[in-house]
Parts: sequence; C-alpha cells; structure tokens
Amino acid sequence: MNRRLTVGLGLILAVLVGGFTLSCGRKGAAPGGTAPGQPKHDQAGYAKESPDSPDSTFLAADLAGFPHPADPVEFTKFFHLPPVMQGKTGMCWSFSATSLLESELRRQGRAEVKLSELHTVYWEYVEKARRFVREKGASFLGQGSEPNSAMARIKQYGLVRETDYTGLLDGRTAHDHGPLFREFRDCLDGLAAKNAWDEAAAVAEVRAILDRHLGRPPDRIQVDGRFLTPLEYLASLGLRPDDYVSFVSFMYLPFYTRGEYRVPDNWWHCRDYHNLPLYEFSLALLRTLRKGYSATLAVDFSEPGYLGGSDVAMVPTFDIPSAYIDQSSREYRFTNGSSTDDHAVHCVGYLESGKGNWYLIKDSWENAWWGRAKGYFFYQDDYVRLKCLMFMAHKDAVKEVMAKFTAAE
Repeated sequence: MNRRLTVGLGLILAVLVGGFTLSCGRKGAAPGGTAPGQPKHDQAGYAKESPDSPDSTFLAADLAGFPHPADPVEFTKFFHLPPVMQGKTGMCWSFSATSLLESELRRQGRAEVKLSELHTVYWEYVEKARRFVREKGASFLGQGSEPNSAMARIKQYGLVRETDYTGLLDGRTAHDHGPLFREFRDCLDGLAAKNAWDEAAAVAEVRAILDRHLGRPPDRIQVDGRFLTPLEYLASLGLRPDDYVSFVSFMYLPFYTRGEYRVPDNWWHCRDYHNLPLYEFSLALLRTLRKGYSATLAVDFSEPGYLGGSDVAMVPTFDIPSAYIDQSSREYRFTNGSSTDDHAVHCVGYLESGKGNWYLIKDSWENAWWGRAKGYFFYQDDYVRLKCLMFMAHKDAVKEVMAKFTAAE
C-alpha cells in the first residue's frame, strides 16, 4: 500500500505539535465557535504538517475536549512484536502482513520469530516486472501493494527470518527505496519504449537492480542445524497463506460476492475480495478481535482527523457527523477520491466502551512515532467505518460471514 502523493508528506500526517495557528469564529459566538442554540461541532485549525516542518501547515481537527484513549494499556491487546519503521518506502503492505503472521505464530502456540519483510518485497518487485512484461506495459508500477499480495508472494517464495535477510546493505540502518524504485521503473519503461518483451531477460535485469539495492535473498537458511529453503521454512512454521481472507464494503459489487478491490495497489487485479454490507464489515472486524485474532487494515490516512501527535484517528463532525456515516457516504468518498488506499496497518487490540469502540493499531509509518505511544495509533470506530477500505484476517475468525458467501455462490 502506498501513501497518496499530496503536498509533501504532511497531508497524510496530522500532528498537533506546536498547536494551531488559526482559530476562526464569528464575533459574539459561543466558546468553540458555536452560536447559541446550535449543536456543538468539532473545530478545525491549521497545524504543523510534521515536527520538522515549521512553515508547512494543514487543516486538522482540534481534539480539545474530545475523549479518546491515551495509552495502549487501555486496550485488550494481542501478542505482537514491537513496531518497526518502514522508512522512506511504500512497504506498509508487507510490514502489516508480516506483523500479522508473527502474531499468528504465537496465537497458534508456536515460537516468537521476527520475519523478514524485505524478502517478500524483493519477490513482489520481481512479480510486478513479470506482469508488466506479460501485459506489454499495461500494468501499474508503484512501490505499494496489498497485504493479500504479500500472502501470495509468501506462498510462492516462502519466508525467512529478518536476521537472514534485512534488505539493508553497506551498513545502512534505515530503508530508502527512492533510488531503487526509480531504477526499477526506468528499466521497465525503457523496455516498453523499445517494445522489448522478453520476460526472462526483463526479470534478470530487474533482479540485478534489486540485488544491488537490497542484496540477493538466500536460497537456504540454517535453522536448528538444518538447511532449509524459504518454502521449507514456511512449511516448518505451519503458516498457510491461503488461510487468510480479505473483506471490502463497496456498492459497486453485489454483497456476499467476491470481486476486485479497485485501487491502483491491487496491481494484479485480484478478484478474491469478499464484499460485505458496511454493518457486517465493521462487525466482522470487531468479532475477529473479540475471538483473539488480529487483522490487517487498508486505510486512508490523509485526513484532518488523523493526528500523529495525538496518536488518534477520528472523524470530525465538520467532515461528517457520526450518524451520517453509512454505506452511501462511504461510497461517495471512495468514488470522488477523498477516500483512497493510502496505507496498511496491523490491528492488534480493541477497546469497547459506552462512548464507542476503539482499535489499537501497530503502524510502520513515521507519524506513528510523533506522539506518546511510539509506533501505535488509536482508531475510532467511526474512522474505521468511513475510512477503513479493507481488512484481512484468518478464515477461522470469520466463519459466520464466510458461510454467507458459500450460500450465495
């Protein structure tokens, strides 16, 4: 999943460090800008786009008086390894899917293992190149992808541990795929310009680029005195990529059928997304967590209520009041481009209260480190209903809704 290309990096990032620089209201209005007799609305103001951008601002929600969780300890949490940054890359899809599998190992009673995100990323680039050639250039090229594509790549190429393959060369400690992606894209665009569609030659050229930037993935790794291929290691872990199913909630597909998730990062046009009405979509996610399973989410995080400095993602009333969030308002934002597939995260906990439900999010993007809860966000249930476009979980967590698809088919 790749972030939206908006002004700088900040429109995706809502941080209240430094406070608001503008607060508007009519003379004589009640505190907060609400006239007497009118219902109170959330207020907006201009905030810094990031802690390091003193001059750049964006319109953000003011959380003054807005009740929200303040610490991950408030949530019912599931085992997960500590958050890690993806750096200057579009690898969130792999980070979220890998984190899910790490949690799944422990849920299934197996050992704690830090898996390699970059092993999956390497092979995703290879398969993107392969499809680009087969489609004679009619295939989307971007750093982003989807969590279920990570599962497809893991099924195809296996897994290794992070210690076996970091994707970091020459002493680097942080990822930056800008140079890699430019060379990758230029290579394939050059082949398209020459009408050179030799798949084996193209894959070999792309692999040479990947090897220079990421290193060559190991053919075998040593595990407990044995040498295993990545596919053999995957089998030894007992993880089955086919056990994970993805859900969406869109009006352009019939409900209780499978179809394509129509976003650029679904570059391989996967049609295996299960479409649910919004009520069941959000309830299925909550029930997944209640059963002790975690999930990956695909979200729009370029929002005024996505506040990195406060660790909160919420929907302010000046966007849309809670009572008006429904199937149609959700679809409207998707079709007009105000809800886009920006980011993928791992949901590792939940909080149910009389004032609404909240979700604990393990995040790999840098704004998750701007607040107090380093590497985490707290997602309001309204935000999930409006701005969470997809979730993926183990099939055993969603048996009730999966049965409806079997009946429909």
